[in-house]
Amino acid sequence: MTRSSAFPVATLTQGSSGLQLEAVALADIAARFGTPTYVYSRAALEMAWQNWAKALVGRDTLVCYAVKANSNLGILNVFARLGAGFDIVSGGELSRVLAAGGAADKVVFSGVGKSRAEMQQALRAGVRCFNLESPAELDRIESVAAEIGVRAPIAFRVNPDVDPKTHPYISTGLRDNKFGVAFDEALALYRKAAASRHVKISGIACHIGSQLLDPAPMAEAAAKIRGLVEKLESEGITLEHIDLGGGLGIRYDDEQPPGMSDYTAPLLAAMEGRKEQLCFEPGRSLVGNAGLLLTQVEYLKHSPTKNFAIVDAAMNDLARPALYNAYHEMVAVKPGTATAQSYEIVGPICESGDFLGHDRQLALAEGDLIAILSAGAYGMAMSSNYNTRGRCAEVMVDGDKMHLVRQRESIESLYALESVLP
Repeated sequence: MTRSSAFPVATLTQGSSGLQLEAVALADIAARFGTPTYVYSRAALEMAWQNWAKALVGRDTLVCYAVKANSNLGILNVFARLGAGFDIVSGGELSRVLAAGGAADKVVFSGVGKSRAEMQQALRAGVRCFNLESPAELDRIESVAAEIGVRAPIAFRVNPDVDPKTHPYISTGLRDNKFGVAFDEALALYRKAAASRHVKISGIACHIGSQLLDPAPMAEAAAKIRGLVEKLESEGITLEHIDLGGGLGIRYDDEQPPGMSDYTAPLLAAMEGRKEQLCFEPGRSLVGNAGLLLTQVEYLKHSPTKNFAIVDAAMNDLARPALYNAYHEMVAVKPGTATAQSYEIVGPICESGDFLGHDRQLALAEGDLIAILSAGAYGMAMSSNYNTRGRCAEVMVDGDKMHLVRQRESIESLYALESVLP
């Protein structure tokens, strides 16, 4: 089975043991590592990266993988070997990037709530830039940099007030969002930063949201950012880079995301003639279609109105359906002999909202394996231990090899840091 997409993704083929990812049977992964398990394709990760690189050829660019999409060390290491930069939003993510072999001087530190300790950690590591998101954050970074005795490289994340036409929970560029500084306040903040002895203006940043399916809103935002860059330049404030964020969407169901060059071409056109390096911060478009969640059917339950397939994965493993009512395609790993029926795919969590899919036509029997597709982004990264459930194992497929890149959590590890009262 090959899924169509705007991006190169891992190909699932039907082999003698059922579906296989690259040259590894999913049933063999389940037999060796159990379920639920996240499974990633190294080839798909590398193809998605090359797709970005090809679309940006001929322009000075830096692609910074958005670590929040999936922060597994194995995935970070794949991108580090390809020369990626990294977009982080916490000190913990910085530690992960460095542990995976990433270069600190290719790290952009975003996020609205950076603590003093995180700023100190990042300054000492030598990150490329801090994307500041409020006047108060400028004051704090000046103070922390003065204490350490360095000049902090900064950019302001400017909110262009452009509607990204995506889910409201992942929209970040409107006037009433918590992210960024207001467009009409940015010039004054750059003037203040230019007068500071403790910060060095490095660039300007903009990110309007995630799962973008139309390039027009981001192109509109880029044009507004260019106008601001030219205004800064007229005042003698020059920049080293212009960060146009990430957010490019992928196919989950029937979406039609733009091709990579269709997305990047209007952004490059908006910056034509500018000499600054262009930075991008893709997450979902690099990892989303490179991963799947492998789960096993525990029970089939039939009620007068619905059929339920109760699987061993749950909302704590994949939160997107419960959080966003998000759709993920599902396929049986082995062809079944049962008659296909409409199933509610649900987990064992004690919540009515614990569902992974509605009204799925599948031929299932107890013990069957299901692959939940396009789960590489915001799957494992958003998982939890709700109901005292250990988080999944994670496996990287590389050709005919499978590598365990995260062990399944034991129940004992979940309360190892806790204690009873004396």
